[in-house]
Amino acid sequence: MVTGLSQALIWVSVVAALWAVVLVVANRPLRPDRTSGLAYLGLLALIEVGLLVQAVLGFVKLAGADHPVPGVTYGGYLLGALLILPIAVFWSLAERTRWGTAVLVVGALVVPVLIVRLGQVWTRG
Repeated sequence: MVTGLSQALIWVSVVAALWAVVLVVANRPLRPDRTSGLAYLGLLALIEVGLLVQAVLGFVKLAGADHPVPGVTYGGYLLGALLILPIAVFWSLAERTRWGTAVLVVGALVVPVLIVRLGQVWTRG
């Protein structure tokens, strides 16, 4: 685990979740045709790039681990973290109501949980 990257991903994901909560409360679906919608999608893309970097580094560290780490579990969390945001965005864009935006809240909050769990799997391995 790269601690600095993990911490940054956790905090940026929490900010993304809070932004989505504001959209839910305001009853505004994600609109990619507006500047705010594009900015939000840009933030999610930034998180996704960070998760991709984390996945690559995580698999490299897993290959050279000097202690036993459950590889399937660790890899599953790395890949799951990569998949959650694209699925949430797709769902949100397909569901044009407040609840579609609420899916973004859940998706953005799942990312920090998966990152924390990655750290636990790595250290307890």
